[in-house]
Amino acid sequence: MSHPHLDLAHAEQTLLDLLKIPGLSGRERQVADHLISELKIAGVDAQWIFEDDAHTRIGRDFEMGNLIVKLPGTSEGPRLMFSGHMDTVPLVRGVQPKKEGNRFVSQGDTALGADNRTACAAILTLVQTLLNNDKPYPPMTLLFTVGEEIGLFGAKEVKMSDLGNPEWGFNIDSGDPARAIIGAIGAHRWQVGVKGISAHAGVHPDHGVSAALIAARAITEISEKGYFGLIEKDGKKGTSNVGVIAGGEASNQVTDFVKVTGESRSHDPEFLTEITENVLLAFENAAASVQDNRGRTGVINFNFQADYHAFRMEEDHPVVQATSKALAKLGITCLPEVTNGGLDANFLNVKGIPTVTLGAGQHNPHTVDEYADIPEYLTCCELLLQIVEDAVAR
Repeated sequence: MSHPHLDLAHAEQTLLDLLKIPGLSGRERQVADHLISELKIAGVDAQWIFEDDAHTRIGRDFEMGNLIVKLPGTSEGPRLMFSGHMDTVPLVRGVQPKKEGNRFVSQGDTALGADNRTACAAILTLVQTLLNNDKPYPPMTLLFTVGEEIGLFGAKEVKMSDLGNPEWGFNIDSGDPARAIIGAIGAHRWQVGVKGISAHAGVHPDHGVSAALIAARAITEISEKGYFGLIEKDGKKGTSNVGVIAGGEASNQVTDFVKVTGESRSHDPEFLTEITENVLLAFENAAASVQDNRGRTGVINFNFQADYHAFRMEEDHPVVQATSKALAKLGITCLPEVTNGGLDANFLNVKGIPTVTLGAGQHNPHTVDEYADIPEYLTCCELLLQIVEDAVAR
């Protein structure tokens, strides 16, 4: 049974309208403009809406920063934050969404953008329903982030002072509403510049030091020591991957430079460091192992960044319990889980906002098979309304 004030047809149309807007990472302006327009129509005061300066710290020619809306509330209660990212992956470019049964799908060979238009639509529907029906609500912050798909940049750079100190956070960025994500993995993103020595590959190959050979030996050592792909050591788990190898100019030249980029992931911060340190060690060993006729070796320049930090909340945490309680009132059993992917919630939790991630029907993201499950999306709309009602009654 749906919430008595939830207009199902309107909520569905809200999602469809947003699915028509691609909004790639760094190009979220059109998505934000649509959200701002709809929020104002619903009765949100323009003074409650602002855009932060996160893009000035992100760089990368971003059009804008995060879109933040702070509603003062009409009743007492903890300030709640509802968040979702506005950007989509490049595969969404040219999307033409259509309804097919109980799903929205892409008409062509593109992704759909349900990741994360379902979040934007569910949050917008929440505000429209509350304001159009004069429903009481506590102070609320809406956070629509930029650049999530390429590094969680918006959540990483958002300032706590801009958010109004929310007590609980509800991030929407998953599929099944019953599966509340209460923990996520941490990751390092690393880059290695491998410098060799150029020589004529046909005349005097021994006068050169092949950066390609160094990279190959390093990757081989990483694999042989068990730090490549799925990693399981002494009860600890993680992953690593080499994503890009680039370099070289000609087949008759000993390659003098190769750039290798990759990542390490683990829920255990110490094991994550161990994985990355072994990647570095393998490249150092490989560089020392390749010499020219004069005994000169290759040189590496290794850099890594903490892409995002792991977090995990206990199932008895108040925000998890609030989610479970709201789901129970909808006749749904909450299924807390931990994910191996990065989320905006990684940074929000680290910044001090206990945040659970909810599902709104997105499935098969980043592929041409992506779809939005409409019943699950509508369930998420009901769930957000129930969370607000429970906060008012608290």
